[in-house]
Amino acid sequence: MEEERSFSDICGGRLSLQCRYYSPSCREFCLSSPRLSFRSLTAVTCTVWLAAYGLFTLCENSMILSAAIFITLLGLLGYLHFVKIDQETLLIIDSLGIQMTSSYASGKESTTFIEMGKVKDVVINEAIYMQKVIYYLCILLKDPVEPLGISEVVPVFQSAKPRLDCLIEVYRSCQEILAHQKDTSTSP
Repeated sequence: MEEERSFSDICGGRLSLQCRYYSPSCREFCLSSPRLSFRSLTAVTCTVWLAAYGLFTLCENSMILSAAIFITLLGLLGYLHFVKIDQETLLIIDSLGIQMTSSYASGKESTTFIEMGKVKDVVINEAIYMQKVIYYLCILLKDPVEPLGISEVVPVFQSAKPRLDCLIEVYRSCQEILAHQKDTSTSP
């Protein structure tokens, strides 16, 4: 079963959350942000090139135009490959673990897997971000030395920064799976 809903990020931008229910013990959440707008890309490129042309007319040095074109293209490629994330996915399977995948605009993907034995809990935490309180979903990892302690906090959906209403939906599903996992691991 698949379900798609629209939400917004902390700045008011549009986000799309796809929930895929594979079984009671396996769910996937895909949070997609809008793709890079052609209008903003054109505006930035034209601004940089017009500024370079203005400097060229003052200095009469063609290296300025060449450098502006080269720097703009390198900057765009770097932004698409290392910064702009189009989709973040959280896959949780109660018997295996949690997999987080970030898909960049260039097509590159970054995946992190956390074994279920290391997961203590999934919680919604709050933080202060640019003079306002925001909420974020995070995975608490067990401390191998101290059983009641937490060794690490792993934030989820770092790039999209969804609002609380979206996080609550993902949180509830994660808690259902964690409860299902605890029930199956304690039963004989």
